[in-house]
Amino acid sequence: MEKKLRQLCPISDPDTTYFLQITWSKDLGMGFDLTLSDGQSSWTGKVSEKEISREAADMEMKQEKYVEELKKVLLFDQDFSDTYRFDISKEEINGESIHFSYEKNLKDITFRLGSLILQRVTNSPEVIRGLITCCLDCVKELHAKNDHLQKENERLLSNLDDMQELQKCVEAKEELETDLYKRFVLVLNEKKTKIRSLQKHLKEVKEMVPETAQARDTVIASKSTGEKENYEGSTDEESENLIQLTTSERDSLLGSLDITDIVPSRKRRQWTSKNGNTKPKVTLQEFPFLSLSTPILNADILSFNPAS
Repeated sequence: MEKKLRQLCPISDPDTTYFLQITWSKDLGMGFDLTLSDGQSSWTGKVSEKEISREAADMEMKQEKYVEELKKVLLFDQDFSDTYRFDISKEEINGESIHFSYEKNLKDITFRLGSLILQRVTNSPEVIRGLITCCLDCVKELHAKNDHLQKENERLLSNLDDMQELQKCVEAKEELETDLYKRFVLVLNEKKTKIRSLQKHLKEVKEMVPETAQARDTVIASKSTGEKENYEGSTDEESENLIQLTTSERDSLLGSLDITDIVPSRKRRQWTSKNGNTKPKVTLQEFPFLSLSTPILNADILSFNPAS
């Protein structure tokens, strides 16, 4: 069971304060009990689900919408004095009951949401004690809710402090990023300038390389031509010198043969006289100036006749 206790002042007697307790189970649309007290006397009544349906039908309103209106007028803690009002009629029947009604006021129009007859309670002090107990429970619940809200508020304040510190860190980070970005832009511009300079220098070097290579090829070609001419000239001179030397050697060889022929002839005569008719043999030792590589110019030298 759920209970709700509230304070109200009826239209017919605004100087008197009443305490109204609403009790229901599960949902207000399934019915509820009302207990009303002025601190001295108490009245109680019950509204069934059928009566709720009948009231909704009389007002030509859907039951769900009607139940929402009941919650606003009976359960909400907000001050709806300008919108929802209560009234109590003390036209008692045998002094045992009163008429209790609740209305909704819309500018110039007022319509009744519901009404019922409340019966006087014989044991009023017990009912009042229950109302006080319910009030204390509500206070206790409100204290617990207040403590919870206080802790939640402290947590939120702590989070707020953390958020402020974080915000400061974010601002410092943004300032640092801005400063680093500016420095990075400066360094990047310097690098770009240096790269452009290097590219320009590289382009100039590439343009100079073909000219240098062409000049080097020209120098090498001219040098090779000169060396070739020098080589051919020296070869021709060496050939002429060799031819002249060979001719002179041959002339000297012929001259030597004529001069040295006297001595060997004497020896051959002596050698022939001693050995009779034996034909002498001529060897290369007798002509030291001859060699195997020297051509034989006169075949008569090799066959010497001593008789001649």
